[in-house]
Amino acid sequence: MTEKEKAKAGYLYNANYDSEIVNEIEKCTDLCYEYNQIKPSDEENKNRLLKQIIGNLGENAKVTAPFWCDFGYNLYIGDFFYSNHNLVITDGAKVEIGDHVFIAPNVCITTAEHAIDAEQRNAGLEVAKPIKIGNNVWIGAGTVILGGAEIGDNSVIGAGSVVKKDIPPNVIAVGVPCRPIRQITEEDKKRYPQYPKDNI
Repeated sequence: MTEKEKAKAGYLYNANYDSEIVNEIEKCTDLCYEYNQIKPSDEENKNRLLKQIIGNLGENAKVTAPFWCDFGYNLYIGDFFYSNHNLVITDGAKVEIGDHVFIAPNVCITTAEHAIDAEQRNAGLEVAKPIKIGNNVWIGAGTVILGGAEIGDNSVIGAGSVVKKDIPPNVIAVGVPCRPIRQITEEDKKRYPQYPKDNI
């Protein structure tokens, strides 16, 4: 079994010294570096490179530089996605992101979990756990989402949270560790003032 096959099956795998994995990460991070050097207004070249980096990229996806990921082909991003500056995704396992997801600055989404045993860790072993983010989710600034977590549709994750367990749909969740604090209701439409003609 190859190291990539071990990773996909959920076993400890060699993420640091296996030549196939090292070469794939190098190729992807070179593309991310190139993406991060593109002039912000150059949408054509940004879209061209994003399609090379990301395994499945939906329509009208916007990724603000700088952006980094490890493999790219494990990323599945839906339509009308937006991420602000400094999104980092370590995608040793599959990362699924739904439609209409907003990600604030300085967010880290990491499937990687290093071995707790020092000997295993020093040998370069880690495990990769998939992450799933539903539709219409808003991730606040400085949030960390850890491997194995799933965030339900329509939920809001407060700034600075650490998501290590599943978050149900239709809630506001905050904290370290991140926990739901309340349901999202129709009353939330009244939270901010709206210009009368713009009422939604």
